[in-house]
Amino acid sequence: MSATIRDIRKITGRIGAEVVGVDITASLDEQALTFVREALDEHQALVFRGAPLDGEGQQRFAAQLGELTTAHPTVASVEGAPRVLPVASETFGGSAANHWHTDVTFVQAPPAYTTLSSKVVPPHGGETLIANTAAAYRDLPEPLRRLADGLWAVHTNDYDYATPPEEHDDAVKERRAEFTSQTFETEHPVVRVHPRTGERGLYLGGFVSRFVGLSKTESRDILRLLQSYVTRPENVVRVVWEPDQLVIFDNQITQHYAPDNYDGLPRRLERVTVAGEVPVGIDGERSRSITGDASHYAPAV
Repeated sequence: MSATIRDIRKITGRIGAEVVGVDITASLDEQALTFVREALDEHQALVFRGAPLDGEGQQRFAAQLGELTTAHPTVASVEGAPRVLPVASETFGGSAANHWHTDVTFVQAPPAYTTLSSKVVPPHGGETLIANTAAAYRDLPEPLRRLADGLWAVHTNDYDYATPPEEHDDAVKERRAEFTSQTFETEHPVVRVHPRTGERGLYLGGFVSRFVGLSKTESRDILRLLQSYVTRPENVVRVVWEPDQLVIFDNQITQHYAPDNYDGLPRRLERVTVAGEVPVGIDGERSRSITGDASHYAPAV
């Protein structure tokens, strides 16, 4: 019997690839794990089809890439699985991730990698968009790059996550109360150096409340400008979900967005994240925690 041939099939030119010939439902040998790591470094987001994983299997796969976080700093996990977060239409109201963000950047050491496993897939819509923030940084004109190089941003979970306050019904208010049950604020460099590849990426997203030293009005205008480079179509891959599919993306150098485009139909994924390092800027300075102790969520490696 011939050995399985491993292959990488690019989805777009700048981000995203499908991995073929790697069985992530079983433990990976060192060669297969190196293959996955190198593919993740190169493509930032990987898709594995035909990968039926329960919570234990998803945790087993993710743990091969590093120590796992708990499910979330404030949001409840899947019952009996403290490291598995439900990402479901009935839990988050569909639109809760309907904006660009990087996972949990409001803590000092956000996750390195995010894995999502499909459980219930709607018949249409419900995709996940993932953007390459290193490509966005490379796209910046030199004057904007110099500006970004010197900026730091305050990230917090205490803000209007998906909808303005006047549109909050009781269910949204309850979810927001859980999400902000403990307030976190952290200062991160706007340009982060990737700990494995050394690439520079724009470390921004929807948890940014303002830039250090600037007003909220000034910050809003600059954030909108820099974010427009992240979300350029050429920097984005659109992952279409199907049953028994796992997606992993590098949370250190991507943003993602889950559009609310599936007419309120059932949609459920489960998320397991790998603990990451404290971000480092181009000058070697590390991110600083302002408010909130996240040691229950992840160690600062």
